[in-house]
Amino acid sequence: MITLDMNGAVAIISLNRPERRNALTQAMLGDIERIADDLRGRADVRAVVLRGEGSDFSVGADISDMQARLADPAPLALARRSAQLGARVMRALMGIDQPTICALQGVATGGAMCMATACDFRLAATGARLGYGEVKIGINLMWNALGPLVALIGPARAKRMVMTGALLDADMVYGWGLVDEVVPAAELDARALALASELAGLPPLAVQMIKRSINAVAHALDGAILHADADQWLLATQSADFAEALIAFREKRPGQFSGN
Repeated sequence: MITLDMNGAVAIISLNRPERRNALTQAMLGDIERIADDLRGRADVRAVVLRGEGSDFSVGADISDMQARLADPAPLALARRSAQLGARVMRALMGIDQPTICALQGVATGGAMCMATACDFRLAATGARLGYGEVKIGINLMWNALGPLVALIGPARAKRMVMTGALLDADMVYGWGLVDEVVPAAELDARALALASELAGLPPLAVQMIKRSINAVAHALDGAILHADADQWLLATQSADFAEALIAFREKRPGQFSGN
């Protein structure tokens, strides 16, 4: 469900589950973490593209996969480690020394948008809709993803995206700085590859040192502030509102939330 291809010095990671709109499972996230860690040490890779097959980049976490994990009677300590996988994926993607570009089409929400913000650049297809839908099923945004989002668009716009869970048009968030370019859908992959090839053609040592320095400045406090978001998720999944949200999601109706 995750593929890795090479185009010259550009590595292309593809989410390859189009029949499920690239919904993310734990197995897929584990593969992305391993691939990202491997690419970091490859001298033949000068740039990386993250993309999705099909009409959508990704609709985020696979709800059935998440429910299966929550139903697992494993000790809480093990469940906590499992819940921290998303944050490890973010660290792996942000830890790639080479410049990274994410190509977004269709819907990109939840964990998919988290991964997009872990990349250095984001290109979006015309008509793409981007957001964070976690609040709609009664959970917080985790994966240590708030820091990168706030760094890109500021606190007020981050609150709007995360607190409402709305999918916003690519043209709107382009004006906010969340995406760097909006291009016709038919040109998205070619434009992402062209930008990656341009970056790959520059002196790699200088490019990679610049990236690391900018990330160090932008995310200096992230680890200290966001370390507990997996614990918040574990708490949220025990709430009555979470249970109601999942039922409402399956029944395609608005939830009736009590605050419990």
